[in-house]
Amino acid sequence: MTSNTSARPPGRPRTGVNAVVFAATLSTIHELGYARATVERIAAAAGVAKSTVYRRWPSKGALIVDCLLDAFGPAPLEGTSRAELMSSTIRWIAAKIAEPGVGDAFAGVFSDAVSDPDLREILSTRLQDPYRLTLQDALGEPENRVLFFIDVVVGVLLHRMGMTGEPMIDADVAALVEMVLAHFADGPGPAYSG
Repeated sequence: MTSNTSARPPGRPRTGVNAVVFAATLSTIHELGYARATVERIAAAAGVAKSTVYRRWPSKGALIVDCLLDAFGPAPLEGTSRAELMSSTIRWIAAKIAEPGVGDAFAGVFSDAVSDPDLREILSTRLQDPYRLTLQDALGEPENRVLFFIDVVVGVLLHRMGMTGEPMIDADVAALVEMVLAHFADGPGPAYSG
């Protein structure tokens, strides 16, 4: 007599769980808002046990950071000139923040990090540093100037989301590009000496 059962252990295959949880995270945040999107609600929306989420991410903040890394992916760095690279980067960040749930997730985890040093460390090392290093290499800018670029661009975009609940419109993104490019037009700035 042959068995019809599979040799695979029961449960959801490991591959794909992250994608399912990330999609559930963004949809739950989009639907309920960041504060009400608990790990329990995210797990339920993903169709997994809460323990499955906590085995992969020790906190909601760690989950959100990995979710954002997945949502953003690698920086596209389109163009050959400094202006083209910076312009495409600003437009890319604005488009990503405008995606359902992404801006809310980013703003929420950023706010939580204000009073959570461990989460600040995760945000800095896992989310900001890879993009900062990529931009430093592409633009030939010192760390302090790239951090300023990130602060201005992300800060303005998240401020707009926080104040209006809506992403920045294309005309305002174009104005932001012009303002930022004017500051960086002279090429690499001096290295930070403080």
